[in-house]
Amino acid sequence: MTMQSLGEAARAVLLTPDPHDKRRAARSLARAWRQGRLDHRCDTPMPDQPAWPAAPELLEPGRMPRRGKGGSERGRIALLHALAHIEFVAIDLAVDLIGRFGDQFPREFVDDWIGVAADEAMHFALLDRRLRALGSHYGALPAHAGLWEAAQITADDVLARLAIVPMVLEARGLDVTPPTIDRFQGAGDEASAKILSRIFNDEIRHVRAGTVWFGWMCDERGFNAVETWHALVKARFRGPLKAPFNDSARHDAGLTQEYYAVIAS
Repeated sequence: MTMQSLGEAARAVLLTPDPHDKRRAARSLARAWRQGRLDHRCDTPMPDQPAWPAAPELLEPGRMPRRGKGGSERGRIALLHALAHIEFVAIDLAVDLIGRFGDQFPREFVDDWIGVAADEAMHFALLDRRLRALGSHYGALPAHAGLWEAAQITADDVLARLAIVPMVLEARGLDVTPPTIDRFQGAGDEASAKILSRIFNDEIRHVRAGTVWFGWMCDERGFNAVETWHALVKARFRGPLKAPFNDSARHDAGLTQEYYAVIAS
């Protein structure tokens, strides 16, 4: 019997619409890979768009309701819901990266990004559980429609994907999460703050995986990593890189100032 390929297993996760089924499918994918039950082949085409549930309603950024500063319970629920949606889409982003580009790299690349996908699934579960404890749930509010756009505009090149998703979008999370944790703590919501602290620490590792494998592929292609990153961000990322930056967390992730300080707005 032929062993299932990594690409087939990744596609199956992407085509799972229910958030909790998708979360479980991502964890199962990670387990199957670690147990040696998947062949390191990525010759199955990935879908242009993953399967997602009917709720939340997805809105363009300009139509999203304002969330406030997170002091009221309503504001905190809205913020947690927005973060849950980011983590839900991040499952698909990690799995698509593996299924689309995994055979261009050694097994260690897949090891790293399988770990990222499993982390994102766990983060989503933690945030949805917290929403339920506050009387809400994922899907109860509208969510940002544009998050998958980064995958669509980088589907042709793994260097572009790594430059934009972990090294710009996830790195932005390193900048904004500590003040968000402070806001939750200021509101006396230690339970939510603790979840965000865990996510923050994991995201440092995710950005590091992006930076390391971006550098690896630049070496393979004979490119200068920093110059290549600047060119790709200018060409593929809509909008400026905004300060303030969490320089210490970015440094821990291997994303040094020579990358982002030069082209920040």
